[in-house]
Amino acid sequence: MSNSIPQNELSKQIEDLVLGFVKENLEVILKEEMKNFFEVENPELSSSKNGYYERILDTRYGRIPDLSVPRDREGFFQTELFDPYQRREKWLGEAIIEMYYKGFSTREIGSFIERILGNSYSASTISNITDVVVEEIEQWQQRPLRKRYSVLYLDGTYLKLRRKDVDSEVVYIVVGVTDEGYKEIVGFHAGGKESSLGWKEVLVDLRNRGVEEVLLAVFDGLTGLETALKEVFPKTDVQRCITHKMRNTNHSVRKKDREEVAEDLKKVYRVNTKTEAMEKFKDFKNKWNSTYPKVIKSWEEDLSVLLTFLDYPKVIQPQIYTTNTIERTIKEIKKRTHSMNSLPSEKALEKIVYLVSKEFNERWEKRVIVEFTAAKEELKEMFKERFGK
Repeated sequence: MSNSIPQNELSKQIEDLVLGFVKENLEVILKEEMKNFFEVENPELSSSKNGYYERILDTRYGRIPDLSVPRDREGFFQTELFDPYQRREKWLGEAIIEMYYKGFSTREIGSFIERILGNSYSASTISNITDVVVEEIEQWQQRPLRKRYSVLYLDGTYLKLRRKDVDSEVVYIVVGVTDEGYKEIVGFHAGGKESSLGWKEVLVDLRNRGVEEVLLAVFDGLTGLETALKEVFPKTDVQRCITHKMRNTNHSVRKKDREEVAEDLKKVYRVNTKTEAMEKFKDFKNKWNSTYPKVIKSWEEDLSVLLTFLDYPKVIQPQIYTTNTIERTIKEIKKRTHSMNSLPSEKALEKIVYLVSKEFNERWEKRVIVEFTAAKEELKEMFKERFGK
C-alpha cells in the first residue's frame, strides 16, 4: 500500500507552510515596529501599550485569518505595513487592474481571487476596484496637449458594447508624432457610429486642449473627414492612406488581374517626386482605363491627397503614406478585448482603451522615432513656412 500524499493535499500543505511563514514574519515585523515606536522614538508613551488584536489580511500568498497586530490604548501606534482599515495588500488591487487590462472578464478575475484567497469577489466588486482608473481617465482626457504635432494619425475601430442590448460602437483614436519625434496616443473617444461629425468633435477637443499647429493628418477615406479636419485645422495637409486605397482597389478588380494592377500602382507612389508619380499614373491609366474605368476615376479623384507624402522629407515618407502606425495600436486594443464577448458599459470600454494607451505612451516616451529625428530640421522649416514661427 502506497504512503504517498495525493498531489492536491501536498500542494495544500506547501501553501499552508508558506502562509504560516509569511504570517510569522509579518508578526515579527509588527512587534519590532511597536518596540521601536515606544522604546526608541516615544518612550514617554510606553505605558499606553495594550496587547494585541487579531485581524484578517489578504496577501499574495493567501488569506491570513488571524494576524496578531500590536495596539495601544490611545491609538498612537500605526504600522507601516498596511492602513488601519486595509483588508488587502495593495498588490491585489494592482493585480485586478492588470488582469482586467489583459482582457480577463470580471468573472474570471473573481474566480482567480477565490483560488488564491479562498473567498470570491463579485463581478461588481471587481468593477468597483477597477474604477480607480476612472478618475485617471478623466484627468488624462482633459490633460493639456502640445502645441505642435508633425503628424496626427486618425482611425476608428469597433468594439462590442452592451447597453440595453449588444452592438458594435466606435472608438475614435488619435496617435500623434510630436515635433521632437516622439509618438503618443493623443486621445480617444468612444460611442456611436463613426462619422465626420464625430471626428470633428474629437478634433475640436484636441484644439481646445492646446493643439494649434499640425503639418499632416493621415487617415483613410471616411466621407466628410477631410472637410471636418480643414474646418478645425485649415493649414494641415491631408494624406489619405494608400494601404486602404490599395485594399479597396483589390476588391474592385478581378482576381486574375489583382497582382498586376497592384504592381503597376506601386510604380505610381514608389517614386521621388509628384511629377514622376503623375507620369507613372498616366501609364497606369492608359493600360487599365478600358478594363477598369471606375478604378481609374477613383484614383484620379483622390490622387492629390494620396501623394501628399511626397512633399515631406524622404526619410519619413514610409511612415506617413499609410495608417499602419495607428493600426498596430488598434490591433493591441482588439487583442485585449478578444476574450470578452462584449463590454458591459461605456465606462468599461474606456478603462480598457485607457490602460492600453497608458502602456503605449509610457513605452513611447522613452524612444524617439529615428526617422523623424533625422528629418527634424526639415520639419522645423516646414512649420516656420506654414505657420510663420
